[in-house]
Amino acid sequence: MPPQEHIQPPVQTPKGTRDFYPEDMRIQNHLFDGWRKTCHAFGYEEYEGPTFEHLELYVGKSGPEIVEQLYHFKDKGDRDLALRPELTPTLARMVNQKGNSLRLPIKWFSIPRLFRYERAQRGRLREFFQLNMDIIGCDTIAAEVDLISAVIEMLKGFGLGSNDFAVRISSRKLLSEFLDHLGIEAEKKPAVYTALDKRAKIGEEKFRVLLSEQGINTETANRLEAFFQCRSIEDIVSRVEGMNDPAGLSELKELFALLAQLGHGDFVCIDTSVVRGLAYYTGIVFEVFDKGQNLRAIAGGGRYDSLLSSLGGLAIPAVGFGMGDVVLADLLNGKGLLPIKRQGLDYYLADVASSEGLPRTELLSLAQRLRVKGRAVSYSLNGGKLKKQLAEANDQGVSRVLFLGSDRAPAGSYEMKDLTSGEQKMVGEEEL
Repeated sequence: MPPQEHIQPPVQTPKGTRDFYPEDMRIQNHLFDGWRKTCHAFGYEEYEGPTFEHLELYVGKSGPEIVEQLYHFKDKGDRDLALRPELTPTLARMVNQKGNSLRLPIKWFSIPRLFRYERAQRGRLREFFQLNMDIIGCDTIAAEVDLISAVIEMLKGFGLGSNDFAVRISSRKLLSEFLDHLGIEAEKKPAVYTALDKRAKIGEEKFRVLLSEQGINTETANRLEAFFQCRSIEDIVSRVEGMNDPAGLSELKELFALLAQLGHGDFVCIDTSVVRGLAYYTGIVFEVFDKGQNLRAIAGGGRYDSLLSSLGGLAIPAVGFGMGDVVLADLLNGKGLLPIKRQGLDYYLADVASSEGLPRTELLSLAQRLRVKGRAVSYSLNGGKLKKQLAEANDQGVSRVLFLGSDRAPAGSYEMKDLTSGEQKMVGEEEL
């Protein structure tokens, strides 16, 4: 008996990454097209940066603990580099490099491929795409209004409504003022922010332990807990009694008044439990969640007025947010709002007289003439029976089929069928 041949198992995709087959790319392009359409409608310009940066860029922004979450390596010149886990540090570097030559404010967007070395789970992969929208150089609430309006209009453009998602808004400025009111020292605030951001994930007991490690007693922790239960301006007013007109509260009031005037009132709500874990946020922060709360945050961001100066640049105010493709696709899929069939073809050329083999010259010539005129055209490369060709046209999502060789078409004309309505008619080439 001859020895069995050893079959090498196929190489799998790395953990936390995806293959994009054509049907998957249709979904990605649908997301990207929707993102770009809204960005252009709101006057944002597209930019891009390198896929990897110097490791110090991320350490300088987030601290040395960020290294564990990165794909980092040394190049042949012994330089420490990292695949980008986010684009905000790159944006800050690019703006800092231009300095005063940029005319502010600027409104930029990008759709980068990002990499994070963390546990892959639903809604979070190690390689993903993310829309970033940022406004640099605006120190008023107008920037937040613009960005939050863009988020709402973008999701509406995908077919979602106020019953599907909500923008939950809070203020790091107000939280900082409240911590001052409670007597919590400035150097302890970053650790408190981190604990507060983890609060919903780690549970009440572990959350209280993190606070106690920062020397926060039970009474202060209880007041913090009460603050994070606020779901309206009135709630906040009752919790910050004794504070002298906090600036963060005034900004929230102004923001919600403007959003209501723009017709976005049904899409936004106060939620003081929104903290955002990154230490560089300085003002309004927000996260977008599905109303069923079955998914991770769809988007999140806020004001980061100190980041550019912390990375060696000028003190320039900034606001921005990121929206990942993974969670958004999951939400749209659950709502039946993702494209199924291939789109974008104008005509499929079906050869009535076809047999198996190469397409006839007449068909190829017509396809070429139509493409020169800007039409998207497909046909069967292998020929075959008409039924087979029509099935192929249907699979490609083509709405109109031209029949070549039909004995019902006058000279110089073609029989055309609309696969959507079933209508058939004769058309001349000039009509196509």
